[in-house]
Amino acid sequence: MATLPTPAYYSFGPYAKKVPLALHKRNRERLCEHLRELAGVPSGAIVVLKGGVTMLRHSTDHEIYFRQESYMHWLFGVLEPDCWGAVEVDTGNSILFMPDLPADYAVWMGTIHPPEHFKMKYDVDEVHFTKENHFKIVAELKKKNASKLLLLRGINTDSGNPTEPADFNGIDQFELDYDHLFNIISELRVMKTDMELDVMRYVTQVSCNAHKKVMKAVKPLMTQYQAESIFEHSCFADGACKLMSYDCIGASGAHCATLHYGHAGNPNDKVIQNGDMCLFDMGCEYYCYGSDVTCSFPVNGHFTDDQKMVYEAVLAASRAVMDNTKEGVCWVDNHRLAERVILIHLKNFGMLKGDVDDMMRAHMGAIFMPHGLGHFIGIDTHDVGGYPPGVERPTEPGLESLRTARNLKAGMAITIEPGCYFIDMLMDQALDSQEQSAFIEREVFARFRRFGGVRIEDDVVVREHDCELLSHSLPRTVSEIQVFMGAKS
Repeated sequence: MATLPTPAYYSFGPYAKKVPLALHKRNRERLCEHLRELAGVPSGAIVVLKGGVTMLRHSTDHEIYFRQESYMHWLFGVLEPDCWGAVEVDTGNSILFMPDLPADYAVWMGTIHPPEHFKMKYDVDEVHFTKENHFKIVAELKKKNASKLLLLRGINTDSGNPTEPADFNGIDQFELDYDHLFNIISELRVMKTDMELDVMRYVTQVSCNAHKKVMKAVKPLMTQYQAESIFEHSCFADGACKLMSYDCIGASGAHCATLHYGHAGNPNDKVIQNGDMCLFDMGCEYYCYGSDVTCSFPVNGHFTDDQKMVYEAVLAASRAVMDNTKEGVCWVDNHRLAERVILIHLKNFGMLKGDVDDMMRAHMGAIFMPHGLGHFIGIDTHDVGGYPPGVERPTEPGLESLRTARNLKAGMAITIEPGCYFIDMLMDQALDSQEQSAFIEREVFARFRRFGGVRIEDDVVVREHDCELLSHSLPRTVSEIQVFMGAKS
């Protein structure tokens, strides 16, 4: 019998990036090291995770393209659906339970591989096939004398949605622990390893290259979705990134003020007009690790005075935050810094008047930037760990939208994405407010109705004394953008 290949890496094809499977082995080691330190985790405890399941589109037999559940991917890197994973805490011994496929799977879906294939494919210690009755899972866990099963139960503080703990036939035969796993594994996902960061550097660069192709190709009378398609084609054809990290935001003109434009109700379907600003928030993922990058620029490559003012206000905020990002800095302080810089620029331009400190107390920053400054990024675009136990969510306008309020630590990957938008509802609220309207020069303010907005988003990694800019290859200043785009007419 021929020996199966034993790749030590994942790669989406012969020309794609190779990711060492040691990434997941190291994650399992880190998890076990932390769990062994907890008094509530006895000898003989076993972590059990349920992977993602095959999903159909509504009542049809159309299978939605599968993407692995994020915690399962972090621990095992398994590509197939309907799997289970287990790790013995004492030893780090890793076990996969793969679905026992019917014979006709080979007709429609391809070769049915033996357990040894998956053992080598994923560099795990054991692989067993299990049916829907889960008898094999129960039998193997009993054979190992599991003292306690550590299960994943908790609330994703970004989405508010619960995780789904493993629950299989016969699980009631074991002592179950829902208290220890979630917080530890979530915190470990926040703190990226060098191998994880290497993947993120790659996928961010693929996204940056695709953004630059869009900037070169975009022109007046092109539809927003045509620009989006250029981005997606570049990510897949040039970077082997089949999936996007999220639905692409391909806004232009007034649509740039819609923060999550590009959804099914506003599907990037408008025609881009000469003179429009474009706001393209688009990022791809590779091996489940994502990027999140936003570029704002004029479609014709030339900034008007108003466009230049807003853009440079946002860029100054971005760079001020970037210069201040390092271990120990509170993310709330960075958000306030971004607001302050933008307000200073708007005052210098003549749109606002009065004392900037008074503006900050009146929450004027939230009128122009109602979203949070940024979010953790990794296997999920809005990655886990924003509000662990002990970190309170701010309640002030603007700050209430922050996806984390933590003090930064070296190894965190986070986006920096200040913006300045002119949203009719918020503009009206400001004008109706006696306190806020006192800072507004109404004639200048009114001129920016239907302007849209500007957002600049970069991905960075926090270090001890500074941060690493992953999206470093993009033209960002007004001059750089105009030169790069050739000041199209």
